[in-house]
Amino acid sequence: MKIAVTGSIATDHLMSFPGRFADQFIADQLDKVSLSFLVDDLVLRRGGVAANIAFGMGQLGLRPVLLGAVGADFADYRSWLERHGVDCESVHVSEIAHTARFVCTTDTDMCQIASFYAGAMAEARNIELAPVADRLGGLDLVLVGANDPEAMLRHSTECRERGYAFVADPSQQLARMEGEDVVGLIEGADYLMTNDYEKSLLQSKAGLTDDQLLEQVKIRVTTLGKRGVEIVGRDIDPIHVPIAKESRVMDPTGVGDGFRAGFFAALSWGLGLERSAQVGSLLATLVLETVGTQEYQVRPDLFVKRLAESYGDAAADEVRTHLLG
Repeated sequence: MKIAVTGSIATDHLMSFPGRFADQFIADQLDKVSLSFLVDDLVLRRGGVAANIAFGMGQLGLRPVLLGAVGADFADYRSWLERHGVDCESVHVSEIAHTARFVCTTDTDMCQIASFYAGAMAEARNIELAPVADRLGGLDLVLVGANDPEAMLRHSTECRERGYAFVADPSQQLARMEGEDVVGLIEGADYLMTNDYEKSLLQSKAGLTDDQLLEQVKIRVTTLGKRGVEIVGRDIDPIHVPIAKESRVMDPTGVGDGFRAGFFAALSWGLGLERSAQVGSLLATLVLETVGTQEYQVRPDLFVKRLAESYGDAAADEVRTHLLG
């Protein structure tokens, strides 16, 4: 499949707090919170939802097309992504702004407090999909990930107008979108990707019930944290897939991006929804077991072995032919 992944491209500044955020808040004074945290470490990593997802797809043997806006400081990052199978030819380079920054602190409960500086990302609204489709000879799927809100709406609109199948994946940008824009983003999507909190927020802002949501999108994929993932569609029975077995827990940043990369990679191989969710869940676990969103490596033989341990031999057998030939 020819897959374009749109969304943020950023540098992550990741810190660890050796305590619980929950212990630092006073219930009756939340209206005047003023807190600072002494952290144990600071790690700079490559990130951004689109880059993370594209990197994961590249790890599984795909060659996704990355679409987003960056600064002139992107050169080293571009080289990294291209070495890992990502097509960066259509990335827009700003002449005036730096690549976006994500600053995140994680506590011992794996809770996070984060902020995001958009920088060059604001210029993503100038990116058109049609030239990319012309370069590739068509697009089979466009993932519309968290990005400049105007860019997200433009990409969804263009997908509808040009008949490109697309994934609506609003993620953290839901906080900045009004109900009308939310509907404009998801209407006609082949897939809607959220976690369970984002699903509730989306429905609250858009005023949609579960049934009305499925009138807007074909398939809803909702990640549930430790409870796995739920897949619901208009003409399919509900599917629940538990999380993959983990060897350790290091950092949850980028876990959702890993799931998306594995899920859509497996769909591109022609696998079914349940099997694709299993592949996505295992890739998410690899992200969880490392610090940083692109610090893991997919070793095909080990990946297949771990898939069998979590989901059985049948799952491993189906995936083996795509990873090992």
